[in-house]
Amino acid sequence: MKKISLLFALITCQLMAFAQIHTQSPLPYAYDALEPFFDKQTMEIHFDKHHKTYISNLNNAVKGTPYEFTPVQLLVNEISKYPMVVRNNAGGHWNHTFFWQILTSHDKTGAPSEALLKAINETFGTLEDFKLKFVDASTKRFGSGWAWLIVKDGKLVITTTPNQDNPLMDIAEEKGSPILALDVWEHAYYLKYQNKRADFAKAFFEIINWEEVSKKYELALKK
Repeated sequence: MKKISLLFALITCQLMAFAQIHTQSPLPYAYDALEPFFDKQTMEIHFDKHHKTYISNLNNAVKGTPYEFTPVQLLVNEISKYPMVVRNNAGGHWNHTFFWQILTSHDKTGAPSEALLKAINETFGTLEDFKLKFVDASTKRFGSGWAWLIVKDGKLVITTTPNQDNPLMDIAEEKGSPILALDVWEHAYYLKYQNKRADFAKAFFEIINWEEVSKKYELALKK
């Protein structure tokens, strides 16, 4: 009986460890679903190589530490407590997971919800004005990083972060709840757009999943 109990406890611990380890969710569409705006080859490399590497590095960095099974969301929220290797890779994992969620094929983009569109118009003038300002922020982020649309104190704000940082981190200069994001690392666009980051940022608006972004906006308002 003791042996059975011991075996059951061991299996339970192993299952718990497996369930809590940082993993990659499947891409919610085919690699070529975002063509011609984001090309298939870039998506394959971006998802299967870059994002997967962040997850692998994160698991290696936290293995055997007191925070080995801390969810990535909690790591990100209190990132100042952890080494730079955790900051880079937890950020990379969270950011990319978020990024895949707010993309969709060109024929399924939809439109911002009435509430979100109203907030965009009140903050930036028009949806087209918002796009121009977001593209401008994306191109002005020096080096590698991300461009974001966040909700801060109930208001919309465009901001950018370096490397794999994000606005949820306690070290971020501009903190808030992300509802839209664009990866402006060269690996996200160089095969198709080379050094033309602005063209890449403009193409991004052709494949935004506005239904998902609108949901994130509603959730952010409730926080």
